[in-house]
Order: sequence, then structure tokens, then C-alpha cells
Amino acid sequence: MTDNAFEAERRNNIAKIAGSEGFEAQTRDWMAQAQELKYSYNFDWLGLPIIQYPQDVMAMQELVWTLKPDLIVETGIARGGSAIFYASLLEMNALCGGPANTEVVAIDVDIRAHNRSAIEAHPMAKRLHMIEGSSIDPEVVAQVKQRAEGCKSVLVCLDSNHTHDHVLEELRAYAPLVTSGSYVVVFDTLIEDLPESAIGDRPWAPGNNPMTALYSYLEEDPAFEIDSARHTKLQITVAKNGYLKRKDG
Repeated sequence: MTDNAFEAERRNNIAKIAGSEGFEAQTRDWMAQAQELKYSYNFDWLGLPIIQYPQDVMAMQELVWTLKPDLIVETGIARGGSAIFYASLLEMNALCGGPANTEVVAIDVDIRAHNRSAIEAHPMAKRLHMIEGSSIDPEVVAQVKQRAEGCKSVLVCLDSNHTHDHVLEELRAYAPLVTSGSYVVVFDTLIEDLPESAIGDRPWAPGNNPMTALYSYLEEDPAFEIDSARHTKLQITVAKNGYLKRKDG
């Protein structure tokens, strides 16, 4: 099978998945239970908890390899696994002939001392710059914008406070940094489809979450579109409709 034929087969596979209501229903039911069982908490990346679904980890690897970003902006650090994940991908890109002077800028309102120590001790921390503060604080946004100056390719990942208002402000602050053909990835849009038993005592809920925020932002900024093939092929993803691509041109 030629490369073109293989790619055509994969596109056909994704189209079949998109057309299967039964498969999507099974996925939705599985994910509701997985959230209640804290499924995403059970994985590490290079020794640190990543707190992501393996499917989204694979999807982000595909993006970083294809885009070869100079800068990855991540809101939400938690235990640091995802920040180290992105840093390690940038390191791999550099080793394989990609841009050498690249970094991850990761932001969290509270970087706890034991997490900071573990992150800073990691070999991949050399490609990581952490900022402690609210991701929508104007001073924090200004710092990120300064580090984005001159970058040819910028990828943004939003995964901090999941309320509608917060995510919308993050999109307004950081989506404009995304370069043509690159993405802003909005995580935890799945909240819109979850039962309350899977959400718990949180300030976000159906009707007030990253999914509602991204739709509001798309009404404001026509430069982005949902890359539905990304979440369709994953199925098991916390970012359904959340892979937003900046249109070329």
C-alpha cells in the first residue's frame, strides 16, 4: 500500500467513526465512568504525573512533531508531567533537526513547593520556564507575550481553571499568539457532557466550562476553526471540539 493510499484509508476510518452514533455513545458512557474513577490521574511522563488521557498525549505529540513550535504556552501545571512532556517533545524535535532554541512557558496560580522541586530537578526542565500567577493576570499575559516575540510557530494549551469566564479570558489573551496553521488546544471541554456525579464540588459544570467558552470565542474570532478530525479519531479525549486551528493566511 502506498503512502497516499494509507492516508486515504485513515481518512476513511475517521469518517466511519464520525458516522457511528453507537460508538460515540459508548465512548461517552465510558468517559463518564472514567472521570468518576479519576482514570487520567494514573499515568506518568518521564517520572512525573501527567494527569492526561493517553489519547490526548498522542494527539499532542502529533501536533508538536508536525508544527515544530518555537514556543508552547501551557496554562495549568499541577504536578508538572504535561509541562515536562511538552519540553521533552521540543528536545526531541531539536535532536531531529528541528529548531534548537525552543521552550515551554507554563503558568499556574499556585506552584506548590514539592511540585516545583520535582519539576526543576528534571533534565527536561532546561526547556521550561514557569510563571506563578493567574493565567489571565495582565502582568502574566505580558510576560508570555514578551517571550513569544519573534517566534515563528506558537502552540497554546489551556488547562487551568475550567470555568467559562476564565477560559474565555485565556482565549482572548493567548489565542492571538497562535501562528498560522497552529493550534490553541482547549482541554476539559468534556465537562459539558458529564453527569454531575463525575464533576463533584467544582465551580464548573455543564453550561459553564471550556466548551461553552470556546464557542463564545469562535463567535468573536473567525480566525479559528474546530479540527473535528482530531477529536473524532481519538474518541477518548478530554478535548472534544477543543482542537482549534488557526486558519492559514
